[in-house]
Amino acid sequence: MADFEYGPVELYLVGFAGDRPDDSTLEAIGELIEGGEIRLLDLLVISRAEDGEVTVTEFADVSDEYGFGTVELEAVGLVADDDAQELAQGIPPGTSGALLAVELLWAKRLASKFAASGGVVLHTERIPAPVVNAVLAEAEVE
Repeated sequence: MADFEYGPVELYLVGFAGDRPDDSTLEAIGELIEGGEIRLLDLLVISRAEDGEVTVTEFADVSDEYGFGTVELEAVGLVADDDAQELAQGIPPGTSGALLAVELLWAKRLASKFAASGGVVLHTERIPAPVVNAVLAEAEVE
């Protein structure tokens, strides 16, 4: 099996009212980390003021407050300031978002298996859960 140091990484920009994610979101992230399903590589909190001004807060500044005191990020800086500023445009004024770089550990194992067998991943595409659920719910109605 080919042994990759890192697997595929996804960026999630999760919006929320106020200046921090809610406790249940933070708990879900913690459970996935503890369960070995994901590895949190980088996390930024991006706030957009009513006047459009963007403030970016580093993980180290909020890790204890968010209950991630024991989590050490593997790739701080993976998400560049330019990325954060660009993605901040999708955050409505007066709200905030958490920008997470998440390594999918199951996908790392799968990618290693593909590579070991000579397979090459040519394309991947994620369909967001709300879209999948809406399409399948609509299909059940028909």
